[in-house]
Amino acid sequence: MKEKFTIEFSLKKGSTKSLWKLISTPHGLAEWMADNVDADNTGVYTFSWSKSSERAKLIDIQPEERIRFRWLNSPEDTYFEIEIIKSELTGEISLLLTDFAASDEKEDLINLWAAEIDMLIRRIGL
Repeated sequence: MKEKFTIEFSLKKGSTKSLWKLISTPHGLAEWMADNVDADNTGVYTFSWSKSSERAKLIDIQPEERIRFRWLNSPEDTYFEIEIIKSELTGEISLLLTDFAASDEKEDLINLWAAEIDMLIRRIGL
């Protein structure tokens, strides 16, 4: 059984529009999350790495706020979601990442996401 976890990544001030493009478009996702990302007209995205690929269905999108995918080989009640949170007070941006993992894989998955989000932050120049 997989358990849900959420990680918050604090970013500096910046453009949520450019961040949104990196988390919501195949081209943007390919800049930090996978070697290549393609999407078909049914909302299925194929994430490819050097020796493997995974397919995910886009299941929810709130433009410039959050995007949610479900890996096609994962249980129906699991997903991964990236949400942009901008503080009206300070203008600082945070990314809230939600995913699911088996308890023995959770730490590895958190470390993988941290490395990927670090790449995303570098791509956006924050």
